[in-house]
Amino acid sequence: MGFQKDVEYRLELARGFLNEAEQDYSLKRWRACVSGSILVLENTGLAVLMLFGVSPLTHKPGRHLYQLISEGTVPDEITKRIEEILPELDKHDSYEKMLAKYGDEAEYRLPWELFTEHEALSTIEAARKSMRVCSEIAELTAQ
Repeated sequence: MGFQKDVEYRLELARGFLNEAEQDYSLKRWRACVSGSILVLENTGLAVLMLFGVSPLTHKPGRHLYQLISEGTVPDEITKRIEEILPELDKHDSYEKMLAKYGDEAEYRLPWELFTEHEALSTIEAARKSMRVCSEIAELTAQ
């Protein structure tokens, strides 16, 4: 059962990034908080995919989660939980991740200029929610 070890690894990654994002938020490092929170979202989304045998080779887990639930093979209780995090995965996608890393190159705006406390709070709340939901899904699939 190598996949379980892979899922646990993704969850540990997500926990680590969430811990860093929490620290960054408390230190008012908005860009770093957003960046870490996005990595929480990405890794929790990948962990859910992996629970259902889907390859983790994507930076857009939301797209694949939509596909997974559209197939109708996921139990309703789990589908409802996945649907809770899909808007967060859509909102905080790889484009936002790119902005947190490189800024807005077309407008010559550095990453630290792009993110405020409001964006940091919104993203870290999404990360917390995704961590909670992913943990619930992992528990449900283990039963």
